[in-house]
Amino acid sequence: MNNTKNTLHIRPATGADIAPLSALLARLFAQEADFAPDAAKQERGLRLILEQPAVGRIYCAVAGDVVVGMVSLLFTVSTAEGGRAAWLEDMVVHPDWRGRGIGARLLQEAIRQARVAGCCRITLLTDAGNAAAQEFYGRAGFARSAMVPLRLKL
Repeated sequence: MNNTKNTLHIRPATGADIAPLSALLARLFAQEADFAPDAAKQERGLRLILEQPAVGRIYCAVAGDVVVGMVSLLFTVSTAEGGRAAWLEDMVVHPDWRGRGIGARLLQEAIRQARVAGCCRITLLTDAGNAAAQEFYGRAGFARSAMVPLRLKL
């Protein structure tokens, strides 16, 4: 589609979006070093977020009636900042729709919604070798942290 801005809109996800969101997450996790796609896990996680708005929010990029991208925010409290903070947990645009500014629109919506929710910071993780993602987030104002992520699988 030539005029993506006119045909595409960003909206909150609903339960009806779980299958296409899970398919997008499968694409994302297939390219990430730390994760592997698992439809049952992804659907369970999506439902947990959608059913508990205090936990987080999911936003979809929709072309017509097709979900072509998504971003999710999860909420926490930062004692360092003295207020609510957000994690940008997942962001993905279907490969057929990349290069049209959809990711930038999703990211701007996530930032806007985090501000509306009273968050003072957004934190995200990206694969260490994913230079394109790091440049993308850098253009939006994200900066490297001196913190090093560690994970304990339970």
